[in-house]
Amino acid sequence: MSTIATLVVGRDGSTTKDATSRNISSSADRASFLNRRRQVDVIIIGGNTARNEPYSRTPVPLIICSRSSINPVVENENSQIWNCSPDEAIDKARKVFGENILIEGGARMIVELVENQKIDQLELSITEVIGGENILDWQLLLSKFKHVEMQQIEDTQFFSASN
Repeated sequence: MSTIATLVVGRDGSTTKDATSRNISSSADRASFLNRRRQVDVIIIGGNTARNEPYSRTPVPLIICSRSSINPVVENENSQIWNCSPDEAIDKARKVFGENILIEGGARMIVELVENQKIDQLELSITEVIGGENILDWQLLLSKFKHVEMQQIEDTQFFSASN
């Protein structure tokens, strides 16, 4: 059983710039991100992430946790809206799709799931970008895990954290 969360953050803790994480990401981060997606049974995101990020195609089912019943990515035939908490979505997704679950956020969802001990592994990318919005204390987030490893690829630091 494995629930992995992935998050990209700018050096100053920015999780978005101009309302999207695309402007925080790096080429090394994108390559890692796309590779990780192909290794899971399902992806879970929040409604704001679905509305602000490019989710028109995913290689596996996409669950959107939202209070709205309107699917913001109807063009993605793999997407479903679930009106439930992220914790409940993980439990349900495990039963419906399998053990390998990827949480792509947003940042608030990931922080909540880490606090609730629902994340087995955090894959955190730190890029050189500064000046964005939705600042996250990524060092505090990493401190919630017992084991943290860092690898530098090009201008991006990759942290892999687990308990």
